Amino acid sequence: MTARRSIDPISLLGIALDANSSFLAGCALGPDAIRAALHSASGNDANEASVHVTPLLDDVGDVSIANERGSHADADAITAAVRGQLAAGRQLITLGGDHSVTYPILRAFREVHDDLTVVHVDAHPDMYDDLDGNPLSHASPFARALEEGCMTKLVQLGIRTATQHMVDQAERWNVTMITPRRLSEFDASSLTGPIYVSLDLDGLDPSCAPGVSHHEPGGLTVREVLDVIDALPGPIVGADIVELNPTRDVVDMTAMVGAKFAKELAGAMLARRRP
Repeated sequence: MTARRSIDPISLLGIALDANSSFLAGCALGPDAIRAALHSASGNDANEASVHVTPLLDDVGDVSIANERGSHADADAITAAVRGQLAAGRQLITLGGDHSVTYPILRAFREVHDDLTVVHVDAHPDMYDDLDGNPLSHASPFARALEEGCMTKLVQLGIRTATQHMVDQAERWNVTMITPRRLSEFDASSLTGPIYVSLDLDGLDPSCAPGVSHHEPGGLTVREVLDVIDALPGPIVGADIVELNPTRDVVDMTAMVGAKFAKELAGAMLARRRP
């Protein structure tokens, strides 16, 4: 009898940071809320492909940070923690936290992947050069990441609040920005190389995800985001799920959506691993 090959786990990393939020605190509670939803008795461990993915998520805990506004020390701690997981050969799903966490995460990925494509689901482009005097704001992670060459391509889906500054930034950096009305124009098959997925839960319509700080009607459905994940070619090397604010949630509905995305992302990572 041939021995069954073990499956290397995917690291699950929490970042309880909300000091860079521009409106409300509360996202620091997001990682534990998604963890609780992942292990809730109301569901089970399987994803939609009937793969029992939850036991394959190795929860490595939270990054030790001070959760201070504009803190470069916090950003450096996040980069170091992610660097450690990548050095161990792990794929990684990170639970935020506000969206400012994505920039220091991508700094670590840049050290391993020089041809990274980022697929970003959000209501907001998050490319402000500087918001409210905080260049590390949750409204600026992709401006910082693009400045430092952390990706070769950025595709943004669900955007519906683009100011003229955001339009100018997208033109400056050759960013593909697709609104919910134009989601059918997204061609996942055109993407090449390793992919990183950043899911801001306010990219969804508030009817699907009320537990966010910035409600922006007219967003994507859960199924549309799942279809995007399903369509992505591989390998998917990392992902984050951010901006869950449990203080705004309704019967843990948004936390369950975050947990659903974690399971489906894990399944997609496993299915598209490089041999």
